Amino acid sequence: MRLFREQGYTATTIEQIAEAAEVAPSTVFRYFATKQDLVFSHDYDLPFAMMLQAQSPDLTPIQAERRTIRSMLKDIPAEELALQRERWVLIISEPELWGASLGNMSRTMEIMSEQVAKRAGRESSDATVRAYTGAVFGVMLQVSLEWAKDPEMDFTVALDEALLCLEDLRP
Repeated sequence: MRLFREQGYTATTIEQIAEAAEVAPSTVFRYFATKQDLVFSHDYDLPFAMMLQAQSPDLTPIQAERRTIRSMLKDIPAEELALQRERWVLIISEPELWGASLGNMSRTMEIMSEQVAKRAGRESSDATVRAYTGAVFGVMLQVSLEWAKDPEMDFTVALDEALLCLEDLRP
């Protein structure tokens, strides 16, 4: 991330990354198939799904999601959250990364739809489940875009407050 910040994503080469990490370029490629994978290296989908499943069935889907998100975010150290913000700023500022992120977002929305469907006793293909998931994901995306512009923003609080606005929405 330091090299991307200093030189820009496009200008930074795998060779430069390998040199900074004191490894061979082949070692970088052993762990990261593409340069994009260096940016998209953290996967929160599975932990999110597992934590959401563990929430009380008495909670509405949005209550369960808010609790899960709050729990996940509270466990992320401030330095890691700052790095996540830096990654997000990079992703939305680089067309190549933004395009690649859409695939990740689609996968995340599918996982979220599956979890919501389980909680609601519906199929993940149900139009109401898909609309609900889209609304939740839209709120999450909007808050993330605002966070990219405002490094002082308390992401956890802003996201929770925004998701609270969906409290009456039910799949």
